[in-house]
Amino acid sequence: MRVKICGITSYNDAKNAIDAGADALGFVFYEKSPRYILAQNAKEIIQKLPPFVEKVGLFVNEEAKNIDFICKEAKLTLAQIHFEADDEFFKQLEVPYLKVLRAKQKEDIFKKIGEFCLIDSFVDSFGGCGKKLEFSWFDGVDCSKFILAGGLNIGNIDEVKKYNFFAVDVSSGVEKEKGVKDKKKMYDFIKRAKS
Repeated sequence: MRVKICGITSYNDAKNAIDAGADALGFVFYEKSPRYILAQNAKEIIQKLPPFVEKVGLFVNEEAKNIDFICKEAKLTLAQIHFEADDEFFKQLEVPYLKVLRAKQKEDIFKKIGEFCLIDSFVDSFGGCGKKLEFSWFDGVDCSKFILAGGLNIGNIDEVKKYNFFAVDVSSGVEKEKGVKDKKKMYDFIKRAKS
């Protein structure tokens, strides 16, 4: 199972995440988030990273042209679209993207079966709130293209593995404080997710 560490704000956290075995790093371009990072700062981190690590930008209520600009400026490899948008919006994007479904109920996830999608728990704010989805919603569901986010940590990652998600996405579950990662928590989480 692949692992994305989201909410990276420093090179030290990025390096520790990669050393622990992270497949992807997430950078939050949403000003209301405590993990918000400027495109220039993200670029300075990304320029020092080794190859074969996915660099993902998280965007909330942003115009397509701004997402394209930030992704190109910061050298991101993927845009994570954390808000409802219509087909016309996605046609405008020039960069690769991943849609996010903020699920309120089990029925929501059936809309996305068969397509790559990040499934997060619905909260009024966006991202990094530590609210867990009800794992039983995925009983009997083909999760092979789903990336699971929301409230994941070392205490519940074993419970998730039986669903065969494509990947998991963790932020607050591996932090010392908001925006600062805990090296040991990242290592333990990734080791458990991949074992």
